[in-house]
Amino acid sequence: MTSILQIGANGQVASELRRQLAASGVAHQVLARPELDMAEPASVERAIDAAEPFDILINCAAYTAVDRAEEEEELARAVNALSVEAAARACKRRGAAMIHISTDYVFDGEKDGAYTEDDPVAPIGAYGRTKLEGEQRLADVLERFAIVRTAWVYSHHGNNFVKTMLRVGRERDALRVVDDQHGCPTQAGDIARMLVAVAGQMDKPGAGGIYHYCGAGETSWCGFAREIFEQTAGWAFAAPHVEAIETKDYPTPARRPKNSVLSTSKIEQQFAIEPRDWRDALAETLQELARNEDASHHA
Repeated sequence: MTSILQIGANGQVASELRRQLAASGVAHQVLARPELDMAEPASVERAIDAAEPFDILINCAAYTAVDRAEEEEELARAVNALSVEAAARACKRRGAAMIHISTDYVFDGEKDGAYTEDDPVAPIGAYGRTKLEGEQRLADVLERFAIVRTAWVYSHHGNNFVKTMLRVGRERDALRVVDDQHGCPTQAGDIARMLVAVAGQMDKPGAGGIYHYCGAGETSWCGFAREIFEQTAGWAFAAPHVEAIETKDYPTPARRPKNSVLSTSKIEQQFAIEPRDWRDALAETLQELARNEDASHHA
């Protein structure tokens, strides 16, 4: 039986992973603040060195504020690169493997078609640069590792596109949403299930290296927004009109990849993991949000 040390407790994926590991009965422990501070690599090593014995570390902690990273690249680098290397060093001392979550932002988004694990990396912003450096530092230190790149993550908790759309959709009659960036919406619960499956198979021949995982099917942010409002048609607010705009009409401090579509065939073949259609996963998340809303109204 594999025992797991999880870094990060309250992010979208971390929350789901904690819940699923608890339900699965797998021996696991969670390291988060105040025991460790990802902005301080030395504290990461100390905390992992002091942990109970474990076989696999799953790192769910990251600096993910894409726009703010343009001004805080050193902080983003400490969390996304230097502390990842620190965790890898600690894993090496403990004889443990490591699973680490990375991002589509390591690519420039200029490719036609889905990105594979072998495509050249070329980040176009600070966030992507720091995440790529983390990948490279991990691979330089540790032999037994899996890096899983994902994209467009959402869930019923934390801050994400789905919750933002529902909030502004209640407040406005019309929304303008970017239609020339394409990707695969990915539910945090599905990512957590994938991480548990990968952890359980890390001893298989050929396991390890870089993988891509995201929801099945692709859309634009505008298409994503329209699907959210289509699926919430029976809710107690009138769905806004969603107008398609171009990236240049919605400037942000950090550039976004135009194409974030990831090919999942490698992870499907290696671990027998089948990504869910993103619309089905979205429906589940919206039901969860509706349940939470009902509970808060009746509390």
